[in-house]
Amino acid sequence: MTDEKKRKARLLIGTIVSDKMDKTVVVEVTQKVKHGLYRKYVKRQVKYKAHDEKNEYRAGDRVQIISCRPLSKDKRWRVRTLLERPPSVD
Repeated sequence: MTDEKKRKARLLIGTIVSDKMDKTVVVEVTQKVKHGLYRKYVKRQVKYKAHDEKNEYRAGDRVQIISCRPLSKDKRWRVRTLLERPPSVD
């Protein structure tokens, strides 16, 4: 175990766009990156499937996700914390 490198877990912040699966949410992470040729900042959006053990997060929530071991074919992230919940419309 001394030769194994301990990898740092990656943290990302995004918005949940789907919560229709059981114990899984889809989180969209938007980042601004500089274009290589034109030097203009452009938005890049990536969707990650994240594990939600208690089915407590809903679409529209801003959450922090953390990388983890593979949990299924597509799931390699866990929801770490809820950062912001939009006001409910009743």
